[in-house]
Amino acid sequence: MADQPEHKKKVNLQDVSGAEVKNEDDTATAILKKKKKVNQLMVTDAVNDDNSIIALSENTMEALQLFRGDTVLVRGKKRKDTVLIVLADDDLDDGSARINRVVRHNLRVKHGDMITIHPCPDIKYAKRIAVLPIADTVEGITGSLFDVFLAPYFREAYRPVRQGDLFIQMKNAGPGAFFQFPEGDPGANAGGAGNSFGDAGNDDDLYD
Repeated sequence: MADQPEHKKKVNLQDVSGAEVKNEDDTATAILKKKKKVNQLMVTDAVNDDNSIIALSENTMEALQLFRGDTVLVRGKKRKDTVLIVLADDDLDDGSARINRVVRHNLRVKHGDMITIHPCPDIKYAKRIAVLPIADTVEGITGSLFDVFLAPYFREAYRPVRQGDLFIQMKNAGPGAFFQFPEGDPGANAGGAGNSFGDAGNDDDLYD
């Protein structure tokens, strides 16, 4: 009995080499799946230790169509987000973002975690904000907390504020104090708006 003919896998002979030609649509889909979103950035430490700043490379800013001084909404983990001001950093790798430890705490992220960034051009100016000191960071401090910490922090400064966020203000030749925004929608404060004070308790779980 004659041997049965060997059945070989059909090959798409559009490629003269004999190699199987993959569907271009399948290839494009695979590439898209591997490519992360352009607005998804890796967290790294800040050089400018400012609670209101996110630093990006020029290429990242161009890809996101952002400019120096733009306001952006940044999303982290556990449904946390905050509002920051964009600055350029020529020494930063593309696809990375510099934020300080206070901002990392507000977003519940650490070094190497991913955040997403979105333009926030329609942010409104806050006419009044409430600010609460974190109790154990102001123990032993004498004088007016407003005059010593808050007035210098907000005076002549455009600072976005976000409900629930912490921020730290340093004292000349002394320790810093932590404060929290306990209420209000995302907004921007361009100067020393009205402030109320209370006890925000203890929040020492800052992210490194």
